Amino acid sequence: MGIDKGVRIRMLALLFIFTFAILALAIRVGYLQFIQGESLSEMAFRQQNLGMDISPKRGAILDRNGDELAVNVPVETLTISPNEIRKSILDNKLTKDEVVRMLADTLGLDRDSVADKLDKDSIYEILIKKIDKQLADEVRESISQIKLRGVYFTEDTKRFYQNKNLAAHVIGATGVDNQGLSGIEFVMEEYIKGVPGKIMGEVDAKNREVPLRREERVEPQDGYNVVLTIDSTIQYYATKALEKAIEENDVRRGGVIIIMDPKNGDILALVSKPDFDLNDPFAPPPGYFPDTWNGRSAEGVEILNSTVWRNKAIMDTYEPGSTFKAITASAGLEEGTISLDSTFVCKPFVGYYSKPINCWTTSGSHGTQDLTHAVYNSCNPAFMRIALSVGVDAFYRYVRDFGFYDKTDISLPGETRGIFQAQPKELDMLVASFGQRFTVTPIQMITAYAAVANGGSLMKPRLIKELTDSDGNVVMTFNPETIRKVISKETSEELRTILEGVVTEGTGRNAYVSGFRVAGKTGTSETVDAGRYIASFCSFAPADNPAICALIMLDEPMGEEYMGGAIAAPVAQMLFEDILTYLKIEREYTERDRKALIREALAPEVRGMSVSEATKTLKDAGLDYKVIGEKGETGKKVAMQMPPADSRIPLKSTIFLYTEKSDEPMMVAVPDLQNKTVYEATETLKRYNLNIRINGLGVAKSQSVQPDVLVAEGSIIEVSFIYTDNIE
Repeated sequence: MGIDKGVRIRMLALLFIFTFAILALAIRVGYLQFIQGESLSEMAFRQQNLGMDISPKRGAILDRNGDELAVNVPVETLTISPNEIRKSILDNKLTKDEVVRMLADTLGLDRDSVADKLDKDSIYEILIKKIDKQLADEVRESISQIKLRGVYFTEDTKRFYQNKNLAAHVIGATGVDNQGLSGIEFVMEEYIKGVPGKIMGEVDAKNREVPLRREERVEPQDGYNVVLTIDSTIQYYATKALEKAIEENDVRRGGVIIIMDPKNGDILALVSKPDFDLNDPFAPPPGYFPDTWNGRSAEGVEILNSTVWRNKAIMDTYEPGSTFKAITASAGLEEGTISLDSTFVCKPFVGYYSKPINCWTTSGSHGTQDLTHAVYNSCNPAFMRIALSVGVDAFYRYVRDFGFYDKTDISLPGETRGIFQAQPKELDMLVASFGQRFTVTPIQMITAYAAVANGGSLMKPRLIKELTDSDGNVVMTFNPETIRKVISKETSEELRTILEGVVTEGTGRNAYVSGFRVAGKTGTSETVDAGRYIASFCSFAPADNPAICALIMLDEPMGEEYMGGAIAAPVAQMLFEDILTYLKIEREYTERDRKALIREALAPEVRGMSVSEATKTLKDAGLDYKVIGEKGETGKKVAMQMPPADSRIPLKSTIFLYTEKSDEPMMVAVPDLQNKTVYEATETLKRYNLNIRINGLGVAKSQSVQPDVLVAEGSIIEVSFIYTDNIE
């Protein structure tokens, strides 16, 4: 009997369905095996393993001499496996509240937050990051006592800046995850952060540790070290000089100092004030109270961005004032429309404008002058006539060539650029010739001055020298970069000579340093806020072979003086004195130095010598002496000297020699030297058995030790002298 036709149809249908299902299953298995096999295996491995990240060591940030600016200190990160902790609680007859209380109270965490993490169904949760080893050991002891499983400790590092605010805007800060937030830390994140490692341990489907599990460790790759062009010693000098200038002149909106090597564009120091402690970047800025401050709120971050985090050296623009006259003179000399013999009359400039344009001082007071003395006097009408001789198109071509239309592309975030008229007219050029009605950034200004100083080449500011690995091997070098040739070597030489005269005879006299040939130009400008002035000074030294350029900018001084020559030039004097001495630039004393009686000597080491040997040594060095104590057989050796060996003091200064039987040095009160001349101050200190170190000429403005403070006889009192007349 044959099979019913309906049955056959159903059997064929079932056969077709099963065949299709088997075929589809085979295709699916093949797809999973061959197409997705690798990714699924990886997912399975992740699911079956408890993975904990190992943070890499962030590369250090070093200065040009290898001194550490940003380093890592060892800490630990604590993670938990919620499922394993819950199982451990049951196995050890603990309570959840007991575990929460132990973890939260030991670590100083919120109990509800810890409880929430214990309730999660996850492989692991980060409980707390970057705790020191002592606290981590306390947690280890606590969990050991109650035999709690599921708590893990991994090595980690935390960024540490031992110099706190030194070069804060250059180095930049890091966040809680060691990520760069600003400065070099942010710009070089790709190279400096490293690659995390991992600790892998097997778990079951419920994320519990399996018995006899194997553990695998993938080591992290450390980040590269960044070697800067910054010199931490020069950075320190610049920081202290700016802090002193801000305090003495009641500068309301901070200031900037940039020190650059003009030959290669290396930034040796960059200071912007106000600044912040890199170890606590979210701390309240000046004027805000800690009790009500929340630096991580949107409002707090906005305030920080506009105050202490703001890098004025590259973000702020200002009218450069008379410092720009060196650029105008460069254009005229390079175009050949003027020469050193050109003459100019100081009288109001009258054209078809609404009113005459006057000089910065009383109209006509400079009289007729050649180019050199026009620069010395910073005569506005002279520079307007220089600009007219060049012409609008050529004048602004030089402005562009000197880099004022472009960012410098320094390796820092947030750089802005100067602001000029889109289509400048003749009137715009005339006021621009003496540095008004346009703005520049401090980094643009010093880059232009470096071109004036180095023979005419505009250099890109270089902040990063090289990258090195953990063994100190150089892996990448950032070479100096010449942008373009701006002026000829001959024009550069003429300007260097003229600008040196500005310091010896002109408005920059307060930057004069005995033995060093300083060149520069003062500047004073008034901002759009009426009564808010910016005092500045751009300079370089030695004038004949510049080793450093310096820019000083003080924003809104509210003291007795506000002109660049009166308050910014003395800062340059202090900087050149310290930095050129540090760089071991040899002094070349002029006849003027010798006449001013400020030739200097280094105090020789005479301790341990007999009194007769010591006195002879001091005589040979051109120094006087005074012996205090016994000179007989038992006290014939010099036990102490004041000032100490290697102190730099004027010739004929007195060295006090104390023999072995001497008591402590005699103490004297420092006299008030305010407004005394160099001679008067020197003689006054002699009467008090004290020595002088002289900075500048003119009358005394400040002294390193305040009046009536007790110091040892023979101590050196550093006195800064300035000119107060006819200073722009």
